[in-house]
Amino acid sequence: MALIKRDFAFHVSAVLLIFFVCFSSCKRNKRYGDSEMYNFSHPTVIKLPEALDEISGITYYPKDTSLFAIVDEDGLLFKIPILHPKDVKQWRFDKKRDYEDVVLIDSTFYVLVSNGDIETVRFVGNNIETKKSDFSTRSKKANEFESIFYNNKAGNLILVCKECEDDTKKTFSMFSYSITDSQNNYDPFQTIDAVPIAKKLGFDKLHIKASAAAINPVTDDLYVLSAVNEIMVVLSRKGELREVYKLDPGLYKQPEGMAFTPQGDLIISNEFAENGFATLLIMKNKLKGR
Repeated sequence: MALIKRDFAFHVSAVLLIFFVCFSSCKRNKRYGDSEMYNFSHPTVIKLPEALDEISGITYYPKDTSLFAIVDEDGLLFKIPILHPKDVKQWRFDKKRDYEDVVLIDSTFYVLVSNGDIETVRFVGNNIETKKSDFSTRSKKANEFESIFYNNKAGNLILVCKECEDDTKKTFSMFSYSITDSQNNYDPFQTIDAVPIAKKLGFDKLHIKASAAAINPVTDDLYVLSAVNEIMVVLSRKGELREVYKLDPGLYKQPEGMAFTPQGDLIISNEFAENGFATLLIMKNKLKGR
């Protein structure tokens, strides 16, 4: 009889454990949903070396399927072979500043500083040439940026505000930066209505603080990542809301870089966030080949 009781107790415990795991998994999946294209809740995680603990921006290099990256607070450009991240290379292009994002167009890198300044970086033989543009010519007030992406249809760069003078809890704005003329002008580009985003998440209003942005080359939608809000926002080119996805802060502990491959695979970089290590989160485009 004692043996039967022990067996019964064991089976009950096992059933309860299975139920708990299933319940927790279902609850987690419900809260952190995946999209038709990407498994946000189950990315492939790649550990990065210590030199990239403060990785703040990435751009994809299709010629050899690697990434170029920058880090906060130092003028270093890194090249990361995705399959062999320990074999990272680095070059110094400038002194210490608050660098936030990077875009590669043809053979020129455009590096975004948090105040909106943009520094161009080019390799000329064994040398590096740089040029700087000053956002203060557009506004003397305090503005903060962490995101820049290439608008291939207009041939300009778009800066997405994290904290700008005209933003409210109901909007966030963008500026364009011309790369086709010698003036390199900054101009207002677009103001995004944040109310539909807030309502999707159950709020009346929400201060969106973009930490990365990029155009999906397959869908032509704009993806805006916010580390502070723990969300991924998908917008049309006109700024219309497509969808909002909650991100698991256990995986996306401090995501500040984002890039797409030409096939639509999504890559997000995480800073080490004062513990652990920096990572790349890679999500395959599930619709490829359909």
